[in-house]
Amino acid sequence: MTAGIDEPDARGRTGLNLAGLDLMGNPRVRIREVRVLSCDWAVLRRTTLDYQHADGRRSTQQRETYDRGNGATVLLYDVGRGTVLLTRQFRYPAYVNGHPDGMLLETAAGLLDDESPEEAIRREAAEETGHVIGPVRHVFDVYMSPGSVTERVHFYAAPYSVHTRQGAGGGVAAEDEDIEVVELPFNDALDLVRTGGIADAKTIMLLQWAALDGPFAPASAGGASARSLLERP
Repeated sequence: MTAGIDEPDARGRTGLNLAGLDLMGNPRVRIREVRVLSCDWAVLRRTTLDYQHADGRRSTQQRETYDRGNGATVLLYDVGRGTVLLTRQFRYPAYVNGHPDGMLLETAAGLLDDESPEEAIRREAAEETGHVIGPVRHVFDVYMSPGSVTERVHFYAAPYSVHTRQGAGGGVAAEDEDIEVVELPFNDALDLVRTGGIADAKTIMLLQWAALDGPFAPASAGGASARSLLERP
């Protein structure tokens, strides 16, 4: 008996070796075998597949995939005040790969668990920033690291104000979260993208969307300041 395969692992999962075996969407790909290498918090698999190249040649390949579930993120913005609300927290993978202190500025985000993306992002916004948001706008869905990580992140944006704040934020203490809430002028946030002060991909994507096609775009109510930034040399 093997945990995660024919008996429950620590999270109650079985059949983790079956992922992908039923895929039929690409006739050039045939899944031959899926091996579970690890199934602690996330699942690491090694998949053996046959792949038909564009010239007709076939090859047998192996791919390792890291499955941590899907996630959601939200950019909180206040057009009237020209600000965005971000978080700062320690990220060990960034720290061990060259970030000076591992403290990253980010949009509020988290995994879906058993929730819908919108449910998850409302929960995460409240837990991390203390704001209970109203209407949200779905921006796009993105595979953040498709070469090895299966995660798809659902991107949202929502307005915030002094009236939406109903808690202190900071994350969930029981999960050892230690999150600082950071409010920035939108222009300053874009400057931090330019200088490397913001190095988180999802945050950069949402800030650029906000400047080009979102609440701070030139055609929107808050567009004047965004236009001046976009026209900088």
